[in-house]
Amino acid sequence: MLARTESVALIGIEARPVQVEVNVGTGVPAFRIVGLPAKSVQEAEQRTRSALETSSERWPPHRIVANLAPGGLRKEGTHFDLPIALGVLIGDGRIEQTSVDDWIVVGELGLDGSVRPVPGVLSAALCCRRLGRKGIVCPLASAPEAALVSGIEVVGIEGIQQCIDFFRKRWDPPHVEAAAAEARVMQEDLAEVKGQPAAKRGATIAAAGGHNLLFAGPPGAGKTMLARRVSTILPKMTFDEALEVTSVHSIAGLLLEDAALVSERPFRSPHHSVTVAGIVGGGTGLARPGEACLAHNGVLFLDELPLFKMPVLESLRGPLEDKCVKLARSGGVVRYPCNFSLIAAMNPCPCGFLGDRTKLCRCSDFRLELY
Repeated sequence: MLARTESVALIGIEARPVQVEVNVGTGVPAFRIVGLPAKSVQEAEQRTRSALETSSERWPPHRIVANLAPGGLRKEGTHFDLPIALGVLIGDGRIEQTSVDDWIVVGELGLDGSVRPVPGVLSAALCCRRLGRKGIVCPLASAPEAALVSGIEVVGIEGIQQCIDFFRKRWDPPHVEAAAAEARVMQEDLAEVKGQPAAKRGATIAAAGGHNLLFAGPPGAGKTMLARRVSTILPKMTFDEALEVTSVHSIAGLLLEDAALVSERPFRSPHHSVTVAGIVGGGTGLARPGEACLAHNGVLFLDELPLFKMPVLESLRGPLEDKCVKLARSGGVVRYPCNFSLIAAMNPCPCGFLGDRTKLCRCSDFRLELY
């Protein structure tokens, strides 16, 4: 029997619909997943089988084929576990096909039948609304993230048994509240800075106009302290901006423990040893966002600017001009929004005291020219 469920594939911060077709047919018992699946998707067989058996559901002793369509789109992530498991039960005649129609399903299965949170639930919920689907079934820990999207129903589940009971109309899910804004423990303030009137005025102008900024001065002058406070005087984000920032952080897996709306403008400060992939994004398969993407609608701070490798600095040229990152991979082109203010800090020379009135610079002409 052929069964169909619907899930999503994550391409950047965009979620594209994926039809999960499961055929439970005759032949030698086996299980196979087709449709350009990554290794994490191929491993779904063992997780779904164990999850169903520990939930008192018999694994069908038949030949099972799961097709993830469209076949030309690479599928990555463990969130396909739950829709595949549902497809197996529908194909075996234990759940009605009509009850699953019009629902987007995402979730990773544990061997004990639990449903674990997955990245990108907010993007999946936005896709659900865009397609006009009724709602989304997702892990309970990620449900507040999905509830940020209005106009759809959100069903949060803790285990696969709850999911089965919901589609069998034996369980009424509780109402899910939308994620609250993140609680910021410590708020730095530019008003705390005493002195440095020129630097504070430059920071204020940069924040007001969305400009980039370079602090140059001797060690201890307060460059890093000022830079860390620039994001606190930026205008507050609109809800749409906060939703976009939250989507990027969700794709990066930064919301798995605390599904809260990112309401404060991001401040990212990578170490000078960061790689090109770390700053703009990368990785195997479809690339994940880097530090510049995570600074979207906020501030990217590069401390000790001359210590960053030249390829890393050159890689920021495109994002600064285009306000986005486009990463070409074998599975397609991944696009991440990347509209940030770049703030950098550097010493005027290798020792840091060139032009200082209190301490003499001891750098040679060659070192100064090289610097």
